[in-house]
Amino acid sequence: MFDEVAPRYDVMNDLLSLGQTRRWRKIVLDAVDAGPGQRVLDLAAGTGTSSEPYADAGVDVVACDFSLGMLRVGKRRRPDIDFIAGDATNLPFADGSFDAVTISFGLRNVTDPRKALAEMLRVTKPGGRLVIAEFSSPVNPLWRTMYVEYLMRALPEIARRASSNPDAYVYLAESIRAWPDQDNLAAWLSEAGWTDVTYRNLSGGIVAVHRAYKPDAAAEAPSGAAAQVRRARRSASR
Repeated sequence: MFDEVAPRYDVMNDLLSLGQTRRWRKIVLDAVDAGPGQRVLDLAAGTGTSSEPYADAGVDVVACDFSLGMLRVGKRRRPDIDFIAGDATNLPFADGSFDAVTISFGLRNVTDPRKALAEMLRVTKPGGRLVIAEFSSPVNPLWRTMYVEYLMRALPEIARRASSNPDAYVYLAESIRAWPDQDNLAAWLSEAGWTDVTYRNLSGGIVAVHRAYKPDAAAEAPSGAAAQVRRARRSASR
């Protein structure tokens, strides 16, 4: 499905989001906050549109996606970016390979999102960060009702007129409606082992950007020096 829509994927994203995707990508970029010398995994990168700002800033970015069609389109446009085919539930990278991992509007397309969150944790360096942008639940009940109406009625109709594969966008609408809300996704992150989980609502909650961190080495190994410090503090307080 994604292979088929790859040539017009970015155009359709701009059309269906009324141009909001550009703003959302900028917010994700700021949340990842990567600089030259750091390595970023852009997961579910599609054609690499979300990866380009990192490459332009001198960040070592890897654009990873399950769809070979998406990767081919991206590689033709940006041959300087490292495009790699990969499954989010079984990533082809060593433990602790990246300073940051990010995934935008792709987690809900993974067959086992919780397993993917654990894999992202595995390939992130201790103290590294994760940023997720995903469709979510509008916080205002009236706005939520209007949004669901747009998803289930207007979006498929627009896709039928503008896309070569309108069924893909019917799936898009259904997958968004079935996706967990902001708090439930935050709970998934904590259960997977991520810490300091926060989120920011965009466009009234249509999209939420979650940010979390992998525990650093001291937190992962409390039996070492950190544990000794805690034991000394407890002894001193008696």
